[in-house]
Amino acid sequence: MLVRLSFRAAAGSFFTATALLLGLVGAAAAQTPPPARPARKAELDPHIVAALKAVSPVQIKADILKLVSFHNRSTLSPATPEAIQSGRGIGAAREWIKSEFERYSRECGGCLEVKTESYLQPPGERVQSPTEIVDVYAVLKGTDEANAGRIVLVTGHYDSRNSDNYNTTDAAPGANDDGSGTAVSLECARVLSKHKFPATIIFLTVAGEEQGLYGSKHFAGMAKDEKWDLEAVLNNDIVGGNRTPGDKLQDPSIVRVFSEGVPDAASERDLRLLRALGGENDSSSRELARYIRETSKLYLAGPFAPKLIFRRDRYLRGGDHTAFNDAGFAAVRFTEYREDFNHQHQNVRTENGVEYGDLPKFVDFDYVANVARLNAATLASLASAPAPPANVRLLTKGLENDSTLTWEASPGGLATGYEVVWRATTAPYWENVVPVGNVTRYTLKQSKDNVIFAVRAVDNMGHRSLPVVPLPER
Repeated sequence: MLVRLSFRAAAGSFFTATALLLGLVGAAAAQTPPPARPARKAELDPHIVAALKAVSPVQIKADILKLVSFHNRSTLSPATPEAIQSGRGIGAAREWIKSEFERYSRECGGCLEVKTESYLQPPGERVQSPTEIVDVYAVLKGTDEANAGRIVLVTGHYDSRNSDNYNTTDAAPGANDDGSGTAVSLECARVLSKHKFPATIIFLTVAGEEQGLYGSKHFAGMAKDEKWDLEAVLNNDIVGGNRTPGDKLQDPSIVRVFSEGVPDAASERDLRLLRALGGENDSSSRELARYIRETSKLYLAGPFAPKLIFRRDRYLRGGDHTAFNDAGFAAVRFTEYREDFNHQHQNVRTENGVEYGDLPKFVDFDYVANVARLNAATLASLASAPAPPANVRLLTKGLENDSTLTWEASPGGLATGYEVVWRATTAPYWENVVPVGNVTRYTLKQSKDNVIFAVRAVDNMGHRSLPVVPLPER
């Protein structure tokens, strides 16, 4: 039965099996596939619904105001015991963030493991002397032993700056950049820690972003070195909604989601294969962005929705998702629809009737709450779903108009069936789905030359995994 795609469309990595060449041998002999079976109807998971209802604009406002109260959260600001005791600087900010994660953990009976990851950053771009950089995070361990090694992560940077990178004395409130993103990580931790998920969720806040993504580079490098099964990274940076008086072009119903296309980390072999297959629009990050869009359609009522931007980031700017992209992980960036640059990286002042500075009064706390709901829904959906199917292949051993896909069963034992999705090569989103039952091979009366395919796993509750775009095999 062919149905229009109406659930979570996402992806697995296009580059997970780069050693496979177009001439690889090993496809099984053709066989008649079983008939397609009806897909389980997309249903709202009551645990996810409850978590989204618990998101509080009041709590988010309190978090942002508290972050602003530290006066200047520059990575270069003092972090001595005296500074921490005074409630000023980045050291005091990180201690407070850690205490909030610990409070959430106490409220859920110790369900969160609260940790810090610190290192000494040597002198470099925008860092004049060796500086300790500390990432603060909380781990909600997955409850299913076979799936707890799978990780999804949300992050925001808690450092701030004003007009001068080296000015650690004057106010650098950082309410929007990136108190808003830090508040999203905190709020996701608060509401999701009250629920259990098969896979693991990490709530991260990093420092050193304003000096060159230092904290996220270190954390992503650690995840890569330790071979984490990190399926998705959601970076929230400048998601405050921008309430500048008189700005009639802001759209509070939209949050932009940036995703890279061709990864910088792709090898020359990857690039040759990508060009041959027309896969420039099917990186793992691009598929994660599609997943976010479909999750929004399912769980977010009202006009608020993500707007997918198919590029890595804005012109002349960067963010922590890039550090994870460069380490080979699927990562995207959430950013408000229209930024006001007078309220970013500026000393607090008024000139010629224009207010400068990143102050709380320019933040729309209801907007931040909507962004938090979208992040929480995506994290919970991913952590509830089966692992993506492994070694997805599209057979290309002969000239034929049918298309046969094969795959290995989703690891972890949660999957009870699979779906094949596809779209026109010119379409931005998955358009069609055929549920194929609990099999690992399927043939469609659809020419592989005309469309892009992917396969995803489904559990008995209707949770869908990230789809995996197949590699060719003949």
